[in-house]
Amino acid sequence: MQRMCTAAEIKFYSASLIQSALASSGGAKSSNYLKPNKNCNLTSWLSGCEPGWSCSVGKDQQVDLKNDKDMPQRNLDCHPCCEGFFCPHGLTCMIPCPLGSYCPLAKLNKITGVCDPYRYQLPPGQTNHTCGGADVWADVLSGNDIFCSAGFYCPTTTQKIPCSRGHYCRTGSTAQTKCYQLATCERQTTNQNITAYGIMFFVGITLVLLIIYNCSGQVLSDREKRQAKSREAAARSARETVQARERWKSAKSTAKMHASGLQSQLSRTFSRKKSVKQDLQKSSGQPKPGSDAALPPIPGDASGSKGNKQSNLTKMMQDLEENPDGHEGFNMEIGDKNLKKQMPTAKQLHTRSQIFKYAYGQIEKEKAMHEQNKNLTFSGVISMASDIEIRSRPPIEVFFKDLTLTLKGKRKHLLRCITGKLVPGHVSAVMGPSGAGKTTFLSALTGKATGCLITGSILINGKNEPMQSYKRIIGYVPQDDIVHGNLTVEENLWFSARCRLSAHLLKPEKVLVVERVIESLGLQPVRDSLVGTVEKRGISGGQRKRVNVGLEMVIEPSLLILDEPTSGLDSSSSQLLLRALRREALEGVNICMVLHQPSYTLFKMFDDLILLAKGGLTVYHGPVKKVEEYFAGFGINVPERVNPPDYFIDILEGIVKPSASSGVNYKELPLRWMLHNGYPVPSDMLDSAAVAASSTGDSAHGASPAAAAGPGQSFAGDLWQDVKFNVEQKKDLIQLNFLKSQDLSNRKTPSLLQQYRYFVGRVGKQRLREARIQAVDYLILLLAGICLGTLAKVSDETFGSMGYLYTVIAVSLLSKIAALRTFSLDKLHYWRESASGMSSLAYFLAKDTVDHFNTIVKPAFYLSMFYFFNNPRSTIFDNYFVLICLVYCVTGIAYILAIYFEPSQAQLWSVLLPVVLTLIANQDGDKFLMNLGNFCYTKWALEAFLIANAKRYSGVWLITRCGSLKHRGYELKDWYPCLAYLVATGILSRAFAFFCLVTFQKK
Repeated sequence: MQRMCTAAEIKFYSASLIQSALASSGGAKSSNYLKPNKNCNLTSWLSGCEPGWSCSVGKDQQVDLKNDKDMPQRNLDCHPCCEGFFCPHGLTCMIPCPLGSYCPLAKLNKITGVCDPYRYQLPPGQTNHTCGGADVWADVLSGNDIFCSAGFYCPTTTQKIPCSRGHYCRTGSTAQTKCYQLATCERQTTNQNITAYGIMFFVGITLVLLIIYNCSGQVLSDREKRQAKSREAAARSARETVQARERWKSAKSTAKMHASGLQSQLSRTFSRKKSVKQDLQKSSGQPKPGSDAALPPIPGDASGSKGNKQSNLTKMMQDLEENPDGHEGFNMEIGDKNLKKQMPTAKQLHTRSQIFKYAYGQIEKEKAMHEQNKNLTFSGVISMASDIEIRSRPPIEVFFKDLTLTLKGKRKHLLRCITGKLVPGHVSAVMGPSGAGKTTFLSALTGKATGCLITGSILINGKNEPMQSYKRIIGYVPQDDIVHGNLTVEENLWFSARCRLSAHLLKPEKVLVVERVIESLGLQPVRDSLVGTVEKRGISGGQRKRVNVGLEMVIEPSLLILDEPTSGLDSSSSQLLLRALRREALEGVNICMVLHQPSYTLFKMFDDLILLAKGGLTVYHGPVKKVEEYFAGFGINVPERVNPPDYFIDILEGIVKPSASSGVNYKELPLRWMLHNGYPVPSDMLDSAAVAASSTGDSAHGASPAAAAGPGQSFAGDLWQDVKFNVEQKKDLIQLNFLKSQDLSNRKTPSLLQQYRYFVGRVGKQRLREARIQAVDYLILLLAGICLGTLAKVSDETFGSMGYLYTVIAVSLLSKIAALRTFSLDKLHYWRESASGMSSLAYFLAKDTVDHFNTIVKPAFYLSMFYFFNNPRSTIFDNYFVLICLVYCVTGIAYILAIYFEPSQAQLWSVLLPVVLTLIANQDGDKFLMNLGNFCYTKWALEAFLIANAKRYSGVWLITRCGSLKHRGYELKDWYPCLAYLVATGILSRAFAFFCLVTFQKK
């Protein structure tokens, strides 16, 4: 006890080690010499001050080992340090060696003059001085002399036992660790090779994913097959039912004819009294033609019952007159099937086959009644053929007066002085040359024209109300075919119907709506085919265009606006589409569409025509059948065998000049229309018309004179106008997205939770059909794990800092690039769906929910190779939890990049961010960069990895662990806070990404 170090001496030794470490980090050479103290200084240097030696305070002196303030006087009885202890150079006391160390007595190596296994030499000139015990306990890089060697374990500080076969021993081990079953561990093995378990783990994960993929794919396939069989059986049953009804109606009509003419027919042969008596008395035998016995038998009733006051024929006629559509009392058999007397109502339907049978039954009724009366609508036919109460669509009449659109800051007119109205039940065509403002006109009507100053008035049903208030019952078909290519035709239409039809509408009714649209658009043959993408071929372009229109038809809109729906379609497809739209118009739907050069047949199918000239000026707005008469009044006659719309557009383009006898210039046509209808004409139009009449030059027509740039306009002025215009456009766009209008559509769509369910189902199907892309992502992560696990070893000296540093970079980069696809490829689809009233939050949450699968699976794929190639001391679960938090964090950051930037820019940022942030987080000298690194997610992830690994080092590793963590500024208690920071960053980044999603929308 007299030679043991007190707390004050141990404190002095520790402080000297810290100062030495700080000096070495600043560039000075590291040294194990201690500062002068009471026992070892320039005036007093005992043999006990030499490394491996110690002295005593005296036999009669008591030593308080807990005294941490005063160092005792030690200058007596100096001897070599005891085995299992170490005596530092500059102290005259002994310190017990920690667990995991091996501290035997040193032996002099006569060749080198060094005391083995330590590295100190004997003091010169002292012949009686011998080698003592250990001299230093420091970090593994400064002094690893007392560390128990790898391949050995040291149960005590004086024992060193080699590892036996089937076990492995790391550096500083106090016991040997048994190897796993499949790991090969020879004698004195330093670490077990568990690569086989990594391969097994990878194979297991792959099998699970394949099972999930195949099972889910099989479930989807079986579901589609069951639906197809149900549809076929339902369609067949519905057709047989309708055929039977038609046959029975034919029989009823025949019976009516025979009953009405029975008297006149029988009077020519027998008296009426005799005929009646014979008919009542006759109970058997062959029925005569024209008698009621020749009709189908009535169940439960004899063919000729005696005592009846009325004949069966009379009763039958009364029943037919009271219920002409029913066939009560008749048992119709077709083939082997016994058809039901009445179709069930929508509320009584539960199974899929019943729902489809109901829908196809109604469609067959519609077809049958439509053949009888061409002017009836589908819904009107249903109301006549069944007891179903038809949903009435609220009419929307749009009246616009003196509508003018001017670009803010540029004084350029896109539309000017447009007056007219769109009437429910009419199909209106908007035509004109390129640059006439046709699409701008539609945008102005729907309230989506941003960055423009709108003057004039737009009235909805005679009221000054915003069009956005009716967006739930307004369908807008964009010019581009914005359809999900990895969904089938039916899935696209069904999703739109479920999310946008009324929430109170029963599922059978929604199925009926979808089936009717599929039938009317001629999409029945391709209903189960994928729409297709650029990379993967799907349905044809014409069918894709019809699906694009069908997405809006299934919502049963009151106002349907279409932007060039027939572009790219052949004549037959265009007629098919327009016939379907005309049937919608007969329902009272207000339809307006932009067209380019329709055929004469299509042209005659429209009710109204809006003809625009360049500059957004109206040339004609009225019935189609009167347009030729109107232009003929100016002497502009359509030549024979020339399509009228083509001829009018050629005139407005200036390609075809009106005849000289007409005396009309094509630039005067808008003015002539205003004067014809008595509209007020702006003075500048009168002046420009006069100039145009006297000039033969072709000036740039399409902008007003105010739009022409003045000769004195400077470059700075143009730049300022552009900046001002962009700011105004962004402002209008933000206001359009955030200013909510009062809903006046009287349609309650599904709730947020219900839409979230629909979105999750859709995104899940899309991901299953993108399984190859997902497999490539997992394969790349697997290869990254193999490379980093092989090249960047997790060493004990640095606690695996380099390996984990590369892990943070690799996983961040690969996860971000993969997460970009979540929103980058679906921006157009989201903009269309959100503009129609679908929930943006449900869309975002559904995407993020499905991405959680990758958040869970990707870390497992990476660790299956990286962890089992390295086998660090931290458990696989610690590494897995850190990687889950890291992937969750970087996925949220990737959402922001994907939403705000273009795809190419987002990919560049996804590569740069992990590398730059990791470099910032590992800066040592610059305080500003160090403080900045505290806010980088890469620092939190690396800190969590190192802390999880450092916790497994104890005993002889304490000084190394404390020095390494202190050098980086880490603390063992910060593991959970680091994970919390990563998760919080992921949540905040998702919130900001959602803000960007609803705010920064491109046009």
